[in-house]
Amino acid sequence: MIEDQDRRILRALQEDGRISNQDLAERVGMSASACWRRVRALEEAGILQGYTARIDPPAAGLTFHAVLHVTLTRHEEAHVETFIREVGARPEVIECFATTGEADYHLRVLCADLDAYNQLLEGFLFRLPGIATVRTNLVLKEIKRAAGLPL
Repeated sequence: MIEDQDRRILRALQEDGRISNQDLAERVGMSASACWRRVRALEEAGILQGYTARIDPPAAGLTFHAVLHVTLTRHEEAHVETFIREVGARPEVIECFATTGEADYHLRVLCADLDAYNQLLEGFLFRLPGIATVRTNLVLKEIKRAAGLPL
């Protein structure tokens, strides 16, 4: 169970992952040593999984953004394991969810352009065993991109 102090720490780190321990401690109302121990405990428990920078995709040359709906022919264990392993290794696939409903998986993909996306489809995704259908929905405009969890 996450305590209120832990939530305050996590919220502050989501806002600024580069904050110093001293500033973090002041922001959440703790001593620096107690704050450091709690951050370490959150890391060791796997709750705090890392620190990253937010990057603007178009400014970084990633102008093609799509959500893919992938359906497998059958859920043979080997096909599912291969799909998960291979999709997990592709940097263009920034999120992948196993879902209920029409599609088995939903992938969020960022690529440089349409040509790069076609290479991902034809050179990778369509070659995976067990793929039945891939439906692409282009992202026209990003309305909201969460920086963190609603803690």
